[in-house]
Amino acid sequence: MHNNILDQLTDYPFDRLRALLRNVEPPAGRPQIHMQIGEPNHPAPDFIGPVLVENMADWGCYPPPNGPDTLRAAIAEWLAKRYDLPAGMIDPARNIAVVSGTREALFMAALLTVPEQKAGAKPIVLMPNPFYQVYVGAAAMARAETVLLPAGPETGFQPDFASVDPAILERTALAYLNSPANPQGSIADLTMLEAAVELARRYDFVLAVDECYSEIYTADPPPGGLSACAKIADGSAEMCRNVLVFHSLSKRSNVPGLRSGFVAGDAHLIALLLRLRQYGGAQLPLPVMNASEALWRDETHVEQSRTLYREKFDLALEILDGVFGATRPGGAFYLWLDVGDGETAAERLWREAGVRVLPGEYLAQTDASGSNPGRSYIRAALVHDIETTRDALNRIRETLEP
Repeated sequence: MHNNILDQLTDYPFDRLRALLRNVEPPAGRPQIHMQIGEPNHPAPDFIGPVLVENMADWGCYPPPNGPDTLRAAIAEWLAKRYDLPAGMIDPARNIAVVSGTREALFMAALLTVPEQKAGAKPIVLMPNPFYQVYVGAAAMARAETVLLPAGPETGFQPDFASVDPAILERTALAYLNSPANPQGSIADLTMLEAAVELARRYDFVLAVDECYSEIYTADPPPGGLSACAKIADGSAEMCRNVLVFHSLSKRSNVPGLRSGFVAGDAHLIALLLRLRQYGGAQLPLPVMNASEALWRDETHVEQSRTLYREKFDLALEILDGVFGATRPGGAFYLWLDVGDGETAAERLWREAGVRVLPGEYLAQTDASGSNPGRSYIRAALVHDIETTRDALNRIRETLEP
């Protein structure tokens, strides 16, 4: 006995990769380099250790459902400064939910927003293709119909919401937007974000903007969903209406194991999310919440990490020199390389070079034309130190270059 919707889901990308490489032996005597997962290897800020130690007594307390006021105040202040938001737009008591990283919250977004019917039919969840796998799992478990929007080079690696049939938009309950995007590193500009917010309000769906890579960028700071809300300023008392943004410390602060993030936006939706989390969400321990506050209040470690990622992209462009369509993305820390056949390339790299990468088709689905937009790509995460990254990039080029 089980929920039959689970039968519709493929294995998670990393499970599929393990199955692909199960019987493939990497070369002996050569260090293995794992670039398949977006797990930052930069050092975690050393100041969080003392914070955790100082709050040891709080491990014996159940944490408050939405964290201490000081944490939400730190988040509100960070949002206002980072996105140049008007004073009072983000109320720490009404517009912020503290969550266990963004994955949990992005999954719950579908449970939160998808009704039994919309416009008299089965609700739709829009998402880019390729996509972060949580989106498709969340839509399925919410019993929604998934509509994939092409996010390849022809659209600048971002979904074109303006091209969606109005009949589809009428049935849409939720739309996921990822900027900077995983896996391509593309950025949705302010004009695109404004148009997406306006569509969400016109057709009454929720725009979920996944911004967990927002602080890893190679040029100017990318705008966010709240930037668009502030710019539109339609006179509504609720400036964040129909919009939720998702942020995490995992990538920004190199602490994926801390499992700390937040959702900000529409106050009504935030209240409902907090109600839902009372039933199915894991609360952050108080010491972790206090460490999170310290991290949101510090930018020095973020700037240092961003500089290191920029140096690694410089190195990648130097070594690859345009091979496999290598370009500098707007943000995130991935190379999205066109190698012709991602699965074959991933298998060769592991067998011949001891480098583990993720086939792009594991991050996408076959579209109506029968094409998988990720099939020709591999995703390689630049999460290691400079010398390990140099070694990996040289191995990739030497192994795969025609």
